[in-house]
Amino acid sequence: METQHIDSAALLNMLRGAYDNLNRHADEVNDLNVFPIPDGDTGYNMLLTTQGGMRILPTDGETLGAYARRASDGMLLAARGNSGVILSQFADGIAAGLNGKETADVKDIADAFLTGVKHAYDAVVEPTEGTVLTVMREASEYAAQQRCSDYEAYFSAFLTQAKETLRKTPEMLDVLKKAGVVDSGGAGLIYLVEGASAALSGEVPTEYVPAVSVTADNGLNLDLFNEDSELTFGYCTELLLRLQNAKTDISSFNVDIIKDFLQSIGDSVVCFQSGSIVKIHVHTKEPYRVLEFCQKYGEYLTVKIENMSLQHNNLPSDSPLAGHEERKPFAVVAVASGEGIKQTFRDMGADYIIEDKIGMNPSADNFIEAFEAVNADTIFVLPNNGNIILAAQQAAKMYEGSDIRVINSKSVGDGYAALTMLDTDSGDADLIEEELTGAMQGVVTAGVSKCVRNTEMDGFMLEEGQYIGFIGKEILAADNDRRDAACMLIDRLDFTDHEICIIVRGEDSDEEETQEIVSHIKHTHRGCEVYTIDGGQEIYSYILIVE
Repeated sequence: METQHIDSAALLNMLRGAYDNLNRHADEVNDLNVFPIPDGDTGYNMLLTTQGGMRILPTDGETLGAYARRASDGMLLAARGNSGVILSQFADGIAAGLNGKETADVKDIADAFLTGVKHAYDAVVEPTEGTVLTVMREASEYAAQQRCSDYEAYFSAFLTQAKETLRKTPEMLDVLKKAGVVDSGGAGLIYLVEGASAALSGEVPTEYVPAVSVTADNGLNLDLFNEDSELTFGYCTELLLRLQNAKTDISSFNVDIIKDFLQSIGDSVVCFQSGSIVKIHVHTKEPYRVLEFCQKYGEYLTVKIENMSLQHNNLPSDSPLAGHEERKPFAVVAVASGEGIKQTFRDMGADYIIEDKIGMNPSADNFIEAFEAVNADTIFVLPNNGNIILAAQQAAKMYEGSDIRVINSKSVGDGYAALTMLDTDSGDADLIEEELTGAMQGVVTAGVSKCVRNTEMDGFMLEEGQYIGFIGKEILAADNDRRDAACMLIDRLDFTDHEICIIVRGEDSDEEETQEIVSHIKHTHRGCEVYTIDGGQEIYSYILIVE
C-alpha cells in the first residue's frame, strides 16, 4: 500500500471504495435481520448513509480535515436507521479527529477512529454490547495498540479484530444467538472498511453507480404551469451554504444576518447553522436575490428551487401542504407506511407524513424537510418504529428553527394511540408531550407477517413461507394459514383492561378473511369493540392494536 499520507482525494476514494464494497453485499447484510420477517434494511441504511458523504466532492486544494468535516456532515444528514445514525456519528468523530490536518498518517487515522468510537457511543442513550458499537470499538482499540507503520498493516489489524468480534456477537447478545445470526451492523461496518482499505491500494475504481437512489421522481405534471400561468406562490428555495474563511469570519458569523434578509424578501423562512454549513429555506418570488446575497458569505453545496405554483397544482386537495401555510404554534410529523395508515394519521391530526419504505428508513434530512414544511413553533414527532427514533433525534439536534419533541413511539399502535389524545388547545407544549406519551402506555401492538427463513424461536420450529404472529420480537403464533395464524395470535393476547381492538389490513389481506378475524375476536373476547382500517401496508398482513 503505497499511500502513507491520506489527503482529501484519497478520502473520497476510500468513501467510494467503502460504498462499492457494501453495495455488493448489502442484501447479505439485510438478510442478517434478527427477526425472521422481510423488513431487514441495515445494509441499505448504511449504504445510503455512506452515499450521503460520498456525494460531497473535495474542492481544489481542500485540506483533509476540511473535506472530512463536509463529508461527515453529508452522512449526518443522510443517516437513516439506527445503524446509519451510529455510522454517521462514527464518521463525525473521525472528522473531529482530523480537524485542522492537511493530510493524515497512520497514527492520525488510528486516533481519529478512536474519537469516532466515542462519538458513536455518545449518540446512543443506552449502548448495547454485541452490536456494531462493540465491533467498531474493539477493532479500533486493537488496531491502535499495534502502532502500525503503514495503512495496510493498520486496516489488516482492524479487520482481523472486527471479524473476531463479529463472530462473538451472538455470545454477547442473546437475541442474536436465538436468531442464529451475527450483528448486521457489524457486518456492514466490515464491508465498508474492507472497501475503504482496498481503495487505498487502488483495487477499486473511483467511478460508481448508486445502487439505491435517495431521491425519487416526484411525478410533477409540467403542463399545469403553462405559458399563460401566473406565478402565485413563488419559489420554494432551499440551499446548503458552506461559509468561506475568505468571505467572512466563520467563528463570529451571526446567521441572523441571513435570516433578516430572507424575511425581507419572502416568508416561511427557516435558517440555521451547523458548523460552517448554513441550511436555508424560504418561499420567495425572487430566488436570484437569495443566491446573490448568500454568496457574499460562502459557496453553495446544494441548490434547489421549485415553482410552488406547479407544486400546488400537483398536490391533492386534502394535502396539508396544498396551500400556503402560515406559521402555527404546534404541528405533528408522523412516520407511516401504507396509504390507508397515512390517511388515517392525517385524519387524526398529523400535519406531515414521512413514508417509511421497505429497505429505506427515513433519513435525518427527511425529518428536517418535514420540520421546514410544517412551519410550526413546536413540532411533535412520532417515529412509530424503534429503528427510526435515532434518526429523528439526530434531525432534532441539527434543526434550530423550531422546538422539536421526539415522542418515543416504537410502533404504528403507539402512534395511533398518541394521536387519539392529540389536543393542543392548552397551548402548553410540555402538557401536550406528556399526554401524547401517556396515551401510549398499555397499548399492545401485534403483527402477522411471513417468515423468511427456517429457524427455531420461542419454542416454534419456523419454516420459510409460514405466517407468524408476534409482539415486538416475541413470536406467539405460527401457521401455514394466514387467518389461523392471526386467530392463534389473538388467542394469546391479553385483553384484560383492553376494550378496543383495531385491525389494520395489509396489502396482501382480503375483506372476507378480515371479517372472519373480527368474528373470532368478538366471539372470544365479548364486549371488545373491533374496528378495521384498510392500511395497505407492506410486510405486515395484519397489525393489531389493542387499547
